[in-house]
Amino acid sequence: MGFASLNPSYTPLMGRTLELSKYFDILRCMKELKFIGSSLDDLKNFPAEARRAAGFELGAVQRGEAPSDFKPMLNVGAGVYEIRIHTQGEWRVLYVAKFTDAVYVLHAFQKKSQKTGKEDIDLAARRYRQIGG
Repeated sequence: MGFASLNPSYTPLMGRTLELSKYFDILRCMKELKFIGSSLDDLKNFPAEARRAAGFELGAVQRGEAPSDFKPMLNVGAGVYEIRIHTQGEWRVLYVAKFTDAVYVLHAFQKKSQKTGKEDIDLAARRYRQIGG
């Protein structure tokens, strides 16, 4: 019989209680991610490295932090931002985080020209209106 079975209050992480409580505080403060339309499927079609980068950046947004490379997309709607990912091509994730309940991912796509395409802007704007933006 090991020590853990003799002492029900023992956990292998006892010395890390403070670190764990900080971690759980962060989780409690994180906004939920909600994907609108096909944005989740589109994001899943990014190459693995770009998908990983997008997930890291969206995690920062969920915690109330700014992504490392972003810009406002006022032509889509108030509070809409574009995360810019420069990995295996150019990739974009358009999101809005101004609502208290969630971060809404409006659109995810590969950027193929210097200017964001009208169809991408129009699609994100339609989805923005769909969530009440």
